[in-house]
Amino acid sequence: MATPERPLSPFMLGSTYRFQLTSTLSLLHRVTGIALAVGSVVLVCWLVSAAFLPEHFAQLTACLASVPGRIGLFLFSAALNYHFLNGIRHLMWDAGHGYEIPKAYASGWAVVVLAIVLTAVLWLFVTGGAA
Repeated sequence: MATPERPLSPFMLGSTYRFQLTSTLSLLHRVTGIALAVGSVVLVCWLVSAAFLPEHFAQLTACLASVPGRIGLFLFSAALNYHFLNGIRHLMWDAGHGYEIPKAYASGWAVVVLAIVLTAVLWLFVTGGAA
């Protein structure tokens, strides 16, 4: 008996599989977790230098105030907002709520929209509306 052609791996994207919102958000949750770990190391370095190394603190502060540094801080805050909100979504799933496909998609889009809004509000508050 011949076996039908079946996919060998769920990572075969293209004609066999396509990204869905839930799989994309799951992947993004993992990526933002890694970004938060890296950003936390930078934050700890900044805090330690503030406490013990004033000259390094000034250099690191200048680096973070530069355009690439501000972009990095923006991305860190966006990752933090997304990861936090998606973590709440996962806690709701752990409690047994929101498994239905329409609810899973609605909560996924809510996380994306709220993360964007919270990041924008945070940066408007931090910068006082100036770029």
